[in-house]
Amino acid sequence: MTVDDTTSPDKFDDEHYPAYTMGRAAEMIGATPAFLRAVEAANLFDATRSEGGHRRYSRYQLRLAARVREIADQGTGVEAACRIVILEDQLAEALELNHQYERDQQRNATP
Repeated sequence: MTVDDTTSPDKFDDEHYPAYTMGRAAEMIGATPAFLRAVEAANLFDATRSEGGHRRYSRYQLRLAARVREIADQGTGVEAACRIVILEDQLAEALELNHQYERDQQRNATP
């Protein structure tokens, strides 16, 4: 018996797996499908397309879109909010890399 790759348990644990349809994704973040298209047009991310051409979103993408929605709800334009979120995400990644580097340095320095 083989496991269908699209239903592998690992896929459900992967925050980058495009598991959500546009309608479900919009519902989950309290937005409209038009909002998701707008953040995609502002280059926040590119939605994955199903074989039928329908957009699919990952948990990671939804987390970014939800943050954009928070900022936009405070009066910032969607494009500017997307740029802020991209910069926040890049900063978090850089900080994590820095922490990893520091941990590696401590391990290598300890005899």
